[in-house]
Amino acid sequence: QVQLVESGGGLVQPGGSLRLSCAASGSIFSINDMGWYRQAPGKQRELVARITSCGMTTYADSVKGRFTISRDNAKSTVYLQMNSLKPEDTAVYYCNAGIITHRYLGVWGQGTLVTVSS
Repeated sequence: QVQLVESGGGLVQPGGSLRLSCAASGSIFSINDMGWYRQAPGKQRELVARITSCGMTTYADSVKGRFTISRDNAKSTVYLQMNSLKPEDTAVYYCNAGIITHRYLGVWGQGTLVTVSS
């Protein structure tokens, strides 16, 4: 069984920073793209950032220059460094990955809550 486990969410003041981590575990042959999405109350889930297995990155316009996605392939882990956080960044953040076992799986984590408030 393959799973993604997120950590690092919490409460932070506007202007502060948080680092999210997401580790994949299970019978994994390889991992393609990994990414972070978020869902605020009453809104649809949206892409925050994605990173390919080769390290190419994509960001939502709303987080460019503030968030940085990275990955450690040896640890099957993706990170999201979030700086200059704003109240509108408040959401549940979900990790997603394309994982190859004996077949291709699109896997989601359980989500971690990020609250930006004074």
